[in-house]
Amino acid sequence: MNHIITLDQAIKMTTLLRQHRDRITAPDIVGKPLIPVCETYDRAAFDKLLSDSACRKIRIYYGMNDDLQLRAVIVGVNEKDEDILPASGTNSADGSKDNGDGGTIIEDSLVCPPVCPPSSPLNP
Repeated sequence: MNHIITLDQAIKMTTLLRQHRDRITAPDIVGKPLIPVCETYDRAAFDKLLSDSACRKIRIYYGMNDDLQLRAVIVGVNEKDEDILPASGTNSADGSKDNGDGGTIIEDSLVCPPVCPPSSPLNP
């Protein structure tokens, strides 16, 4: 799993979160699996993000998918503290298209629930 999403998908997700942020704890959604316990990513996704020579930091935004479930949206950050983003519509979700403009966005994780890791102090 490569976890890579497009800039358009990341924009849609972060916009949905801003639109629904105040409703996350509303009574009509209590008990629904909107907020994950954790998200798991393969190392290769972070290796790709960090392989950009301009990447100095990692930034995590939060967005929502179409089911209004909270998701992390992860990007690289340059020395000016700016997001390193692909041109809109140029980075395919499967990571197969690389136009050389840089910028990788990570999101497509394994989400708990339903795909949960073994118990730990962070997930008893």
